[in-house]
Amino acid sequence: MNFTGTLHLPGDQSFEEACFGRVFNARRPSDRTPAAVLEAATEQDVVEGVRLALERGWQVAVRSGGHSWAAWSVREEALLIDLGDFREMAYDPRTGLATATPSVKGGDELNPYLGEFGRFFNAGHCPSVGIGGFLLQGGQGWNARGWGWAAESVVAIDVVTAEGELVRADGTRNSDLFWAARGAGPGFFGVVTRFHLRTRPLPGHLAHTVHAYPLDLFDEVMTWLHGMHHTVSDLVEIVALTQTPPLPGFDGPVLLVTGVSMTDTPEQAAEALAPLHANPYADRALFRVEAQPTTLAEQLQGQRTANPEDHRYLVDNAWLTGPADQVVPAIRKAFTEHPTRQTFTIWFSMAPLRELPDMAFSLQSEIYCATYVVHDEPERDAELRAWLDGAMAAMEPVTAGQYLGDSDFTVRQLKFMGDAQWRRLQEIRAVRDPKGLFAGCLSTGNVTNTNHWER
Repeated sequence: MNFTGTLHLPGDQSFEEACFGRVFNARRPSDRTPAAVLEAATEQDVVEGVRLALERGWQVAVRSGGHSWAAWSVREEALLIDLGDFREMAYDPRTGLATATPSVKGGDELNPYLGEFGRFFNAGHCPSVGIGGFLLQGGQGWNARGWGWAAESVVAIDVVTAEGELVRADGTRNSDLFWAARGAGPGFFGVVTRFHLRTRPLPGHLAHTVHAYPLDLFDEVMTWLHGMHHTVSDLVEIVALTQTPPLPGFDGPVLLVTGVSMTDTPEQAAEALAPLHANPYADRALFRVEAQPTTLAEQLQGQRTANPEDHRYLVDNAWLTGPADQVVPAIRKAFTEHPTRQTFTIWFSMAPLRELPDMAFSLQSEIYCATYVVHDEPERDAELRAWLDGAMAAMEPVTAGQYLGDSDFTVRQLKFMGDAQWRRLQEIRAVRDPKGLFAGCLSTGNVTNTNHWER
């Protein structure tokens, strides 16, 4: 077959770099070797790649941005179709719709491009994350509690099917594929080549509030936040996190309670953020920033600092539910006993919950919690994994499930989709990919969509 891009085979000098070079997590798999890697440069390359896999009897795995913590795209004896060299964007001012290929980076590429037109898309917080895996998993982007999941703004996809055919899928054409693409994550049975996205006006004024508290106030501050976050304007993204700030004078982790408002005027920002300023422990904060102007560039730089390249990551997460007197003790270990200086844990408000549209993504709760263990010492992997497992085990009494984007099913598999949606996804897969061409979710066993302690 004639590819515009490059097909790398085992034994080629370029093969190992093609397999792992774009994997963000420096903790890369050593026990999985693809049958071949196709660095696709065009849509037709993707079509031809799927047809080659059909001819050779290979499965197919796909890489967009390379940010999946478990390197889902690197699969044993499968054709890895890497979309990193296939990068296209367009915007139609008549409709407000943008199109972008999966490897386009939401923060570093798509939003700077849309900003030229005064538009915005609620892509991933880490700016180098590609939109492909992000959207397939649901898309927990900027201000998800107010604007909804980014997948809700996908109006159509172009996708190469298990038959090697390129089709358009939306609410009326190939609607089963469209439904599945918004939430199936790595379990999606097709290769998306282009997303058609509804954009929104660029916010006229960004402001942020940051309160930093000593960890000995963790229980008090988080109990207060748990009881009030649902009352804050949906123009505010609310995140509490423990990290060691990259600021002079801070030698250890602190608890940060933050709000980023996305409004049109400073007055609207001050009003939207005001409830966070009423924290009864505010006079004991180590420092306070309240309703101060910020920029998206500043916010993205903070994300880059927290998510450094060329580091090893161990990550896990949980959707939490329950009263404060149960939730706060359950998350205390994850927030107050970090094993490395660069580790951080987030508490992300989704309250009050919005009703989700009919799509595969279907499990959420009012609080999302995720821990990111960041380090550069390979010999500590097992020790740090054990610490993370213990922190997540402490949350199990208040855990409803997990979000695909921060999960690793080879280590821990929880419920990630509603039961009815999970059954529907299996039914569509049986029709669309009966021979199992697409590798699906990476797991040590069958994916069951159940919390492991409930089986």
